[in-house]
Amino acid sequence: MKVQKIFINFFKSQQAGGVILLFCTIVSLFIANSSLGISYENFWKTEIFGHHLDHWVNDGLMVIFFFLIGLELKREVIVGELSSFKNALLPIIAAIGGMLVPALIYMNFNSGTPTESGFGIPMATDIAFAIGILSLLGKRVPLSLKVFLTALAVIDDLGAIMVIAIFYSSAIYWINLGIALAIFVLLLMLNKMRIQSIWIYLIGGIFMWYFMLHSGIHATIAGVLLAITIPFHKDDSLSKSYKLQHVLHAPVAFLVLPIFALANTAIIINPGWESNFGEPYALGILGGLILGKPLGILLFCLIAVILKACKLPTGMNWSNLTGVGFLAGIGFTMSIFITLLAFDDWEIINNAKFMIMCASFFAGIIGYIWLRISSK
Repeated sequence: MKVQKIFINFFKSQQAGGVILLFCTIVSLFIANSSLGISYENFWKTEIFGHHLDHWVNDGLMVIFFFLIGLELKREVIVGELSSFKNALLPIIAAIGGMLVPALIYMNFNSGTPTESGFGIPMATDIAFAIGILSLLGKRVPLSLKVFLTALAVIDDLGAIMVIAIFYSSAIYWINLGIALAIFVLLLMLNKMRIQSIWIYLIGGIFMWYFMLHSGIHATIAGVLLAITIPFHKDDSLSKSYKLQHVLHAPVAFLVLPIFALANTAIIINPGWESNFGEPYALGILGGLILGKPLGILLFCLIAVILKACKLPTGMNWSNLTGVGFLAGIGFTMSIFITLLAFDDWEIINNAKFMIMCASFFAGIIGYIWLRISSK
């Protein structure tokens, strides 16, 4: 199998990014539960231009992360693993199963309760951590498995973006939304006219983000829409989209996501924390990520193969597919992001973040051990 240069770069940056992300999370947890905890929390609540600092991180800085995801999606669809329907079908089916089953498990515990809005939390996969752990296995796992996990995680992110846009947007301000979409259409027209100046698209993207921010639709969606408009060429040396991807890999992995982790993992672990594991939302998050992800991915893939809709890629088997299913249960970044949108109660948000971290930790450990044993 020919693996393109962009995939190798993407894989390497996510691998290193996962280590940095883990370090920042540990630092944030330590500070939040030390004597500096109150000062640390107050720092992220500092007001800048009428909004808290953590708000600018989540609604501003994270747009760059979503922009990179959008660029990766575009490339995968045009020339990557998703460009061929035959190659794309299995990870698409796997991603659908990996989103639906966790959501159903969550709703089984939370339907009709004040926390039912958190159904999107266990649907997400954190690319950085999942690929980072898989990379620790080196040549023990086939390259096709790494490509499959990357494609699965990218599609999973697209699903999470759609869930955010549909279910986690507030009251719509149609004028602002209309202006944002008009800018999007204008940028698409410039693309069709073969306008190559990247600054025109980026400036237009800033205005689109501003109106999207004030539209009721989550501002990060603007990052994905902007990525769609960026000129693309199959020759990397002529592709503006590829060049942006290449430039953004390091800043996103080593700056954007670490800052997001520092701002959103300041979880206070109070006495009696273990009692929170019995809460409906906790059971939904734990069950959805640890069990729902591998079950959904494996079940949907099995059905697809039995019906002969697709087949497992060369080098992959059902055992290592199960291991990948567990790694997909590492929700972290996207799960925490959705938590901030799903809940208003600070205590529930704090506890839900802790459950996400626990679930992601156990899913990662199980996935690593499973793949290490099955690869012998």
